[in-house]
Amino acid sequence: MKLRNKINLYTAVLFSVLLLLMNLSIYFLFSNLILESETKGVKEETEKIAEVFNQSTKMAEEGEFLRAYVPIDGMIRIIKPNRQGTLTTTSPTEIELSKEDAIYYTGEISKRMMINHRTYAFASMPIILSDGNVANLQIMKNIERAIENLKILRIVLITVTLIALIPVFISSRLLSDLLIKPVTSMIKTMTEIKQSGQFKRLPLEGKSKDELHEMGETFNHMIDLLETNFEKQKQFVSNASHELKTPLTVIESYASLLKRRGMQEPELFAESIDAIHSEAIRMRDMTEQLLLLAKHNEQWNLHMSEVNLNEFLKQTLHAFQNAYNRKIIFNNELQPSLMVDTDEQKLKQLMYIFLDNARKYSDKAITVAARIKDGQVFIQMIDQGIGIHKDELPKVFDRFYRVDKARNRKSGGSGLGLSLAKELGEVLDIKIDLESKEGIGTTVTLYLQF
Repeated sequence: MKLRNKINLYTAVLFSVLLLLMNLSIYFLFSNLILESETKGVKEETEKIAEVFNQSTKMAEEGEFLRAYVPIDGMIRIIKPNRQGTLTTTSPTEIELSKEDAIYYTGEISKRMMINHRTYAFASMPIILSDGNVANLQIMKNIERAIENLKILRIVLITVTLIALIPVFISSRLLSDLLIKPVTSMIKTMTEIKQSGQFKRLPLEGKSKDELHEMGETFNHMIDLLETNFEKQKQFVSNASHELKTPLTVIESYASLLKRRGMQEPELFAESIDAIHSEAIRMRDMTEQLLLLAKHNEQWNLHMSEVNLNEFLKQTLHAFQNAYNRKIIFNNELQPSLMVDTDEQKLKQLMYIFLDNARKYSDKAITVAARIKDGQVFIQMIDQGIGIHKDELPKVFDRFYRVDKARNRKSGGSGLGLSLAKELGEVLDIKIDLESKEGIGTTVTLYLQF
């Protein structure tokens, strides 16, 4: 089939389907609105009658009250919890409704129901009887007139759809003639992209702003994004491969030493085991961080809850201090009962990343401060380490970036920690501010929502 005929066929089918879907949407929308309006009207009517009933302390008889408010095409009844002494009044055209089983409801309810192939709007409202007991005031109203109107609407929409299909088929032929020339050019460019594997753009002539020109601009913009993302992915894979190759090389070298001389030299044996174990742990941590960084925000499976920030900070800092035998000075100015809405484990992971960096790059005590300023809660982690040069600060959150490569390699870093911290901050809606002076130390501030 020629492209011209395909466009003609596809366009006709597409417009036909769109027209059909549009009319179906209109029908179901109006159907829902009309039926909901009828149900809502019955509910409001029931509420008003119930309010009048509750305020009428001198009502002579409940039966007279029901006859006064019975709908034209429906039924009104009062049902007690034990369903004894049920009072029912129906309009002359709906006498059959009195035979329906009386059901007592504990609260307010409104719905539609089918009885004898007819549609009714139903509402039930609790009322207080003159003897102080609670009962149900129920109203049922025939809405067949609205159903008939919907049938007429359905016939009108079907007729309009069939008539509208005639110009659709005619216009689709004209549209195929209009589109064939620019589409041919686009197909040619796309074919070249497919065959060469290179990122090529569509040649756009003139400054037209019609849909075809916009489609071309959008396609070119998409190619730009794909090319940018491809280069980033290529660089990321290259960096990841390099980072994983180093520990594998170390493990392979020590394994070879163990194979040749490990049994004869106990010191070499111990050194090799320690090195292999250390590199294996570093590979595991790096792999876990790479997997976390590969996640999208919606894949983090957050478990948000109200967390007592004081208790959380005390437990987190105590655990870190015991794990690494490092002195931590905690300056806490928060109220004991301060609660924040966050994921406790993810927040702990975020703090551990910065505390671990402070531990690696400083031998002195780590200071942690928590306070409220200008209506905002923030946590500061301060170290007195080597610091970061101001030119390096904008790059520290990039993946695999290291400020001090030699020291970082020695301490087991992969250059992924701060990238992961940035991801966690975005997921938890926590602003991260990093200040550092070379030779003085680094201050990390986390701004929390509460």
